[in-house]
Amino acid sequence: MEEKGTETLLNRFNLWRKDHISERQFILILSLIVGVFTSFAAIVLKWLIEYIHGLISGSLAVSEENYSLLLYPVIGIFLSGLFIRYIVRDDIGHGVTKILYALSKKNGRIKPHNMFSSVIASAITIGMGGSVGAESPIVLTGSAIGSNIGRMFKMEHKTLMLLVGCGSAGAIAGIFKAPIAGLVFVLEVLMFDLSMGSLLPLLVSSVTAATISYVFSGTDAMFNFVSAHEFDLSRIPYALLLGVVCGLVSLYFSQTMHWFETWFKRFKNPYVKFAVGAVVLSVLIFLFPSLYGEGYDTITMLLDVNEDSNSVMEGSLFYGGGHILLYLSLVILAKVFASTATNAGGGCGGIFAPSLFLGCLTGFVFGEIMNRLSPGADISVQNFALFGMAGLMSGVMHAPLTGVFLIAELTGGYQMFLPLMMVSILSYLTIRLFQPHSIYAMRLAQKGELMTHHKDQSVLLLMSMENVIEKEFLAVSPEMDLGQLVNTIARSKRNLFPVLDGEKRLVGVVSLESIRNIMFRQELYHRFYVQKLMELPPARLSVNDPMDVVMKKFDETGAWNLPVEDEKGLYVGFVSKSKIFNSYRNVLLELSEE
Repeated sequence: MEEKGTETLLNRFNLWRKDHISERQFILILSLIVGVFTSFAAIVLKWLIEYIHGLISGSLAVSEENYSLLLYPVIGIFLSGLFIRYIVRDDIGHGVTKILYALSKKNGRIKPHNMFSSVIASAITIGMGGSVGAESPIVLTGSAIGSNIGRMFKMEHKTLMLLVGCGSAGAIAGIFKAPIAGLVFVLEVLMFDLSMGSLLPLLVSSVTAATISYVFSGTDAMFNFVSAHEFDLSRIPYALLLGVVCGLVSLYFSQTMHWFETWFKRFKNPYVKFAVGAVVLSVLIFLFPSLYGEGYDTITMLLDVNEDSNSVMEGSLFYGGGHILLYLSLVILAKVFASTATNAGGGCGGIFAPSLFLGCLTGFVFGEIMNRLSPGADISVQNFALFGMAGLMSGVMHAPLTGVFLIAELTGGYQMFLPLMMVSILSYLTIRLFQPHSIYAMRLAQKGELMTHHKDQSVLLLMSMENVIEKEFLAVSPEMDLGQLVNTIARSKRNLFPVLDGEKRLVGVVSLESIRNIMFRQELYHRFYVQKLMELPPARLSVNDPMDVVMKKFDETGAWNLPVEDEKGLYVGFVSKSKIFNSYRNVLLELSEE
């Protein structure tokens, strides 16, 4: 009863606002609301992570004797797995991939539970020490908030998709206090086309979320970076070389994660997955305590010029041996396995934090190696650790601008824009030589479900097979004679007739053009049968075919109409070129409107 009353009030409000508030103004109001709710979701997630970590931190003084590091992350992924499996009952992993899928195949519709489920699951996982980040879950949460607020006010699907982008931008801006990075992330990673109609709502959500985050957690940058050395032009070759190295490390991270996730899928039993993930995670954290949690403490140590960098090895077998380069290099190799084991074992987390962590370590190790190989280089390892963070972010996400602006806003290192851009661009160009899509997009690209900035591909992806299938064709059977066929033609408005057997399978097609010369000769009505008159269609379509495959079949056959079958091979209807062109034009107009 209460739900009905709420629905009635919303319907009344929607009718009122159509007469009193313009569509563009209302979208800006909704983007503001999305920014507010998304920012509070980010604040709640960070508070939950800190609270859970605080509950267990009494026994987490890192030392050689501390075996709690082995236990708590395992408990975290176990509890998170139980929550996802028995309460959420839905897959909430790969948050950004789910957003891309919602944009390309679901018109921006995201399930309501995603507004809270990722927050709870990732807080348990990360708060207990899982080796992943909180950013992808909060991006999915923000997008779900935008989607469901839009659905509540009955917004059309184009606006719904924009509000999904507003939620993502607000999530990045809120959790990182980085409004520019939030906007750029949506344009680069979610592949929104920039127009004034989309730019203003995205900016409103980003700025709103960042402002609220400033109010509750202060205006200080996430990492307190103070450059002890100005970036000298003589170090440009080293920055360019670091960009290439970051691109190769990004490639290693992306490909290894994809391979390890695929390897985990062989285990169908979730408890077996948990056991394998728990063993991998425990062993790696025991050997390399830096892998515990998001890794932001390690980043803070390596960026601080006053901190002894050897302290990052505390609690490990390497501590006191002076082998920091070996230790950090092994951590770089091991991080991808720890992150994948966390998620595959039942946890929930993203790759933002692992990317920043790996980038910091890669830049630091690179700087140390260059200083040892060329003592005159006098490279600031802290500066290069900062550049490495931008490089890995750019390479893993295929988003060079996001890498630059996010690191500048995270650290306050705006004076380093030139080297940040150099490293980011080189990293992106390097990984693009080997891998055309980001770690988020590769899964969808393999299935042909990825929306890109390519307008034609995006339009075809947004078109639905269901909307172009025509079912008003009158069917005939192979046993019917010409006279019965003519009677059917007289009742039909189409010039094509599917021939179906007793099981509703398509066995052929009769076209009006092919029988025009005999259809009025009554002496032939009982001499010719449909079985003799029918022809095989040049190709058949499936209800699950993506629209680019449909268009390819039309191009290859030169046909104007092609039959469609369901998963069981039963006849469904026809698709015509004219119907596709009309649908294509309508979607293109919607995409092009500001």
